[in-house]
Amino acid sequence: MAEVDVVEMPVPKVAERGAWNVNGWPVAFAALVVLVAGVVQFSVGTANGQGAMVVLGIVLFVAALIVAAGLTPVSPGRARVLQILGRYAGTIRTDGLRWVNPIATRKEVSTRIRNHETAVAKVNDADGNPTEIAAVVVWQVEDTAQAMFEVDDFVEFVAIQTETAVRHIANSYPYDVHTEDGGLSLRDSTDEITETLSAEIAARVQAAGVRVIESRITHLAYAPEIAQAMLRRQQAGAIVAARQRIVEGAVGMVELALERLSEHEVVELDEERKAAMVSNLMVVLCGDRDAQPVVNTGSLYQ
Repeated sequence: MAEVDVVEMPVPKVAERGAWNVNGWPVAFAALVVLVAGVVQFSVGTANGQGAMVVLGIVLFVAALIVAAGLTPVSPGRARVLQILGRYAGTIRTDGLRWVNPIATRKEVSTRIRNHETAVAKVNDADGNPTEIAAVVVWQVEDTAQAMFEVDDFVEFVAIQTETAVRHIANSYPYDVHTEDGGLSLRDSTDEITETLSAEIAARVQAAGVRVIESRITHLAYAPEIAQAMLRRQQAGAIVAARQRIVEGAVGMVELALERLSEHEVVELDEERKAAMVSNLMVVLCGDRDAQPVVNTGSLYQ
């Protein structure tokens, strides 16, 4: 497998860590109790003209709202990235109702497995032939902190880097090889090319906290302007290979025929008659059409 040659991404300056959080249901119940108590205090104080109870009711009501502001629902397959006054405060991956610092900002990040399929791109291969290529990459956010803070938009970042890697791979290998020891090609070395593509995409998106699970080439073809010419070349190569197999088989059959005739002493042939027999057998065995028998009423020399 060819070594992956990609630009080195900057080392991430932040890494994911767990954020402080507690079960949100007891906190929600307590906030509800305080809220009800505040409303009751405010109502009773207003009715009786007691200013202290009115103030206490307002304080309880506001405190309940502040506590309730820290309640954070976390869905399965999603995480919450917390920031407190601009600083990264950790990530919550535990699903359910959680309670965090009320002043923290909470951004949701999907940690589910995603697919991204590139559009069909026209790229010149290593031989300079225009080809059409597309690929699909299966990826997942592994580090939510890097996904949020190392790049502007990690989804767009993955899309652009995937397309860049696909174009680089297409430029690095020929579409097809025409010799037995020609090396890797996009058409014949699918597993090796796929492995190289996955490694290059992974190296490009690692800084964004993304893990590449798999990548595959979904479309590969010559560009329309040279497709017919390349098809004729492939057909010519197939014809030459078939002719080679036919000739090899015909030579073996001729050798076997001469050995059997000599072994069983069916007829004694001199060198000239053997040459004539070999010529006739090769014509019969290698011809495109069925041989037409010719009755020779004379001898070989007439």
